[in-house]
Amino acid sequence: MSIVAGYIVPHPPIAVAEIGRGREREIQPTLDSFEKIAKDIARIRPDTIVLTSPHSILYRDYFHVSPGRAATGDFGGFGVSQVSITVSYDTEFSDAIDTICNQRSFPAGVLGEQDKTLDHGTLVPLYFIRKQYTDFSLVRIGLSGLPLQTHHAFGRILSEISEKLGRRTVFVASGDLAHCQKEDGPYGYRPEGPEYDKKLMNALESGDLEKLLTFDETLLDRSMECGHRSFCILAGALSDKLYQTKTYSHEATFGVGYGFASFHVEGAKKMNTHSTKDPYVELARNTIETYVKTKEIYEPPTRWDEMEQTRAGAFVSIHSHGMLRGCIGTFLPTQDTLTDEIIQNAISASTRDPRFAPISANELPFLDIHVDILSEPEPIDSENLLDAKRYGVIVAHGIKRGLLLPDLDGVDTPAQQIEICKQKAGIHPDETDLELFRFEVVRHV
Repeated sequence: MSIVAGYIVPHPPIAVAEIGRGREREIQPTLDSFEKIAKDIARIRPDTIVLTSPHSILYRDYFHVSPGRAATGDFGGFGVSQVSITVSYDTEFSDAIDTICNQRSFPAGVLGEQDKTLDHGTLVPLYFIRKQYTDFSLVRIGLSGLPLQTHHAFGRILSEISEKLGRRTVFVASGDLAHCQKEDGPYGYRPEGPEYDKKLMNALESGDLEKLLTFDETLLDRSMECGHRSFCILAGALSDKLYQTKTYSHEATFGVGYGFASFHVEGAKKMNTHSTKDPYVELARNTIETYVKTKEIYEPPTRWDEMEQTRAGAFVSIHSHGMLRGCIGTFLPTQDTLTDEIIQNAISASTRDPRFAPISANELPFLDIHVDILSEPEPIDSENLLDAKRYGVIVAHGIKRGLLLPDLDGVDTPAQQIEICKQKAGIHPDETDLELFRFEVVRHV
């Protein structure tokens, strides 16, 4: 078995009757949706519930998985400490997360527990679920400050572990939507609040959870949402599955968005096994795998004429689970052929990038590799001749040189490109006596 269903739910403490003391009835659609989802989970009868909460232990660069056999929490922070919940943890599942992520150098595991008490992002969903169903173990997971793609990658790992363990698993992604939707709400009003909620609910209604990865970080920040990364982990957990989508209620009665959706798994997606392999990427991949495993330089069994008859600068970029894992390149050719240029830079990117430890053999199955082939740099006399999407840039001052590839996330203007190049080259920010070069890139993925 694996993940059989996933749910997106909010966690408003006021929905708990003992806290709301009647005011919970002002969000009756939210109460009704909680009841429907709790009954749905009871019908499924999962062995394990994996629950992600933005209010569990959070680190900037690490996903914390709650360790131990059990944990307890109460609503004392909301004036009703007599309402408490105790859960048993699925220790085999959490231990498997810790082991596999350690093997793959993925930043998740059971280290760093500061407070084992259940948080309200966990307690509120469990308050409603346990009214209908209690025969489950819990895996509680916090979020991180890492990119959305890394949260998505973590979800894929969780799905893999559930399948390996044979667990009948339900995934509950706890998270409120935007917090700034009313002037008289606790966080005031920003137009990005309703904008985020509308965009999020539209994505859920479409059933295309991959859209969650395209949300702009500025919108997420300005809307003051708290659940988007939780939802991205769920998206990753369901990324290889076919599922039936259903949205329930959405409201912002108290100025904070509460949205609900369910995703019932119907089977596995059929993978395309006929895709053409890019020879540039395959050369880099085979080089990396050979060198990491044997420390020997890869010798292609056949050499492709286009690479053998070309000399050019090349960059090899390696990502693992959505995060940069190594990138080394040359803006002018240093080898006799492009084949050898890629081989040398692939070895350097995987084992000699000073920002990272060398890649290990355990990481090899999870690498995404790009190869960028550079045109010959062309001198220009003005940044007006640059285009951040089309051209890469080289900034030089004396012997100092900084290079930036084109079309990078978060780099939208030539001025940004030049600023970053100055930083990389150690050129003073106020320096204006600069040489500028532009180049184009053919990207192979």
